[in-house]
Amino acid sequence: MVVAMKNPLHKKLQAIKEVQIIRGIELPVGLEFRQLVVTGPPGAGKTYYINQIGGWPNEGYLDLTKEGWWRDQTLVYRPREIHLGLPYKGFKEPLTVFDQEWLDASPDALAIDFTRIRIPPQNQSLLRTNWKDRYIFEFVLPPPKQIYNQRTERQADGYFPVDDNLSLDMVIRQADAYGEIALYLHRAGLNVYIRKDIRQAPMLISEKGEIALPPWAVAEIKTRASLKTYSGWKQLILRQSAIPWFTITNELQELKRASRIPHDGKSFDVVIGRTHLRFAPEIPLGASKKYLRLHKNWIIRQPGSCNAKNIRGFARIQPEETVMLGRSNNDFDILFNFSKDVAKSHVLISNMKGDLLITPIDKMKPIKVVRLDDHDNREQIATNKISSMMQARSLLGSSIEMLERKEALDLLLEVNELLENESYRPLDSKGLPGGLLHLPDQQTPVIVGDLHAQVDNLLKVLTENCLLEALASNKAILCILGDAVHSENSNEMESMDASIMIMDMILTLKRSYPENIFYVRGNHDDFNPDLSKNGVPQCLLMKKALESTRGVAYVEAMQTFHDRLPYMIVSDSFIACHAGPPRNGTKKKQIINIRNNPLAAKELTSTRLKRPHYLSGYGKAEVKSLRKLFKVAKSTPVIVGHTPLDPFKTIWLNVGNIKNHHIVYSAHQQGPGLFVRIKGKMVSQSYPAEPLMKMITKLQQATS
Repeated sequence: MVVAMKNPLHKKLQAIKEVQIIRGIELPVGLEFRQLVVTGPPGAGKTYYINQIGGWPNEGYLDLTKEGWWRDQTLVYRPREIHLGLPYKGFKEPLTVFDQEWLDASPDALAIDFTRIRIPPQNQSLLRTNWKDRYIFEFVLPPPKQIYNQRTERQADGYFPVDDNLSLDMVIRQADAYGEIALYLHRAGLNVYIRKDIRQAPMLISEKGEIALPPWAVAEIKTRASLKTYSGWKQLILRQSAIPWFTITNELQELKRASRIPHDGKSFDVVIGRTHLRFAPEIPLGASKKYLRLHKNWIIRQPGSCNAKNIRGFARIQPEETVMLGRSNNDFDILFNFSKDVAKSHVLISNMKGDLLITPIDKMKPIKVVRLDDHDNREQIATNKISSMMQARSLLGSSIEMLERKEALDLLLEVNELLENESYRPLDSKGLPGGLLHLPDQQTPVIVGDLHAQVDNLLKVLTENCLLEALASNKAILCILGDAVHSENSNEMESMDASIMIMDMILTLKRSYPENIFYVRGNHDDFNPDLSKNGVPQCLLMKKALESTRGVAYVEAMQTFHDRLPYMIVSDSFIACHAGPPRNGTKKKQIINIRNNPLAAKELTSTRLKRPHYLSGYGKAEVKSLRKLFKVAKSTPVIVGHTPLDPFKTIWLNVGNIKNHHIVYSAHQQGPGLFVRIKGKMVSQSYPAEPLMKMITKLQQATS
């Protein structure tokens, strides 16, 4: 039986337009020949390809679970064909896709264990190797049917052990495994591209919603000086670009050629057409020097501070990324509403290790820059942040800590009364607020995923973008998609202090803004003794911790809180739940009467997306059915939490090749992700981590 699942890269590839010809093969223009590492499933044509371009003839093997694999002798000689050793759950040693253990295992037993894959460090100092940029991985991935035919034909030419018991099903599984790894390494920040045919242009992985491209895939920013000149050697040795520096002043100046802007801690403004954008270094409070050295991000936003009526969006450019400003960039157009005099492709902005490289594209459309103030951005950030922290302190208490026993019980009982008559929830058959929350579309929705006891992440969300002001003025609604409790950090999984504290905060928010704060039930919002994470019975530990610190009455009240929570949010702008949609055929009445439908309740809190070769879970059909059930537009986003796809991001867009189906995870140690509606569209945003709990406490000490 041939597996019919779509490959992991379906609708995630776009042709690289700027190419160079090396020995008759089209390669990305920014790629250096000796950076190239070629890999792919058996029979994909790697050996023929390596011979064609004159690469190293011997095959190599690379164990991706080995610490320091990027220093392996196998990679010294390049270009070279490499077979990958991949970690699988239940298998101690890594496997190649042609090992007998891999071939004998059923598809359900072959889940890649991404947590065991080692990722090269990113170094930016002069004397250290930046291993992430040392290699560019080319995955040779023709269509599985083509690979199958090639392997069938070569069987007539000789004995190839990897072709024993050949089947199309086997080939599809092998190609999908390489597709999964290519996508994972791309998300981890390695340089990866895909080649379906050596006679065609290579393809760049571009998940829908990504606004940045790696610099090696953009021709205009790879200008190099000749090594016959002093500037050429300076560029090579000091890694400095030959592109000239540009000095920004308080007068509006036009950029007529590619220019370099230093990362000096100060913001500046770019004017294209009638659109005015502010570029500011992203400098999180409390960030270490090492963090700032490796994360020289820039934030792009419209000038002017936020206010209670106007929650703004922003874009981020990380080191080694390029964005295009122009009307054809749909993501930016939603954020910044470009004026009509902005070209479709107006300007390229590249983050080169913190410095910005600005390259005009349309010579008929001017680009102007100006610095409206000369203050260090850190000073402005600190001033704005203190104001928002003062608001949080006023609402949540002078220091962020667990409430006293009686105060905590009184708060919980008060919130339980609110839930018994909660707004926007159709009543179930017993006359109580049902499992469905039907939000109005007037206020701006802000959707936060699993927080898993990351108190600082919740504080970060609250203290950004004037959210607390917007909640207080009834201009915004904050929706938390369950699982605020139970840390997923390995050294904190058994401690429940942060879980208790974050629930105190959420309950305080609910009491303060009952019609603007909503919490949806997740699978960890329970005292189920059978639920555990990595063998740790967190639900049971939470129950014991609450009994010890707050008594049996509090535990009973918390169980009531769990039982009264909604399970799904519906509005004209989005549909959201913790885990995923229920199975096809589920009725609206069943969701409203969720307490009488335990199967639907379990699906909404525990189901996961179908993966290649796995039969369980939900897919495109269930998402489509959900939109049809609530009679919303086909383009309405369906937003869920519960299943982070990798450790590198907080937001995943169009997951499972399902358009407008997104996952948000807000418990990342590097900071939270969320969705917010901007100009009628749900837009993803992410924030860097900040030690706000400590800072609010210090602020109290300084002002007392």
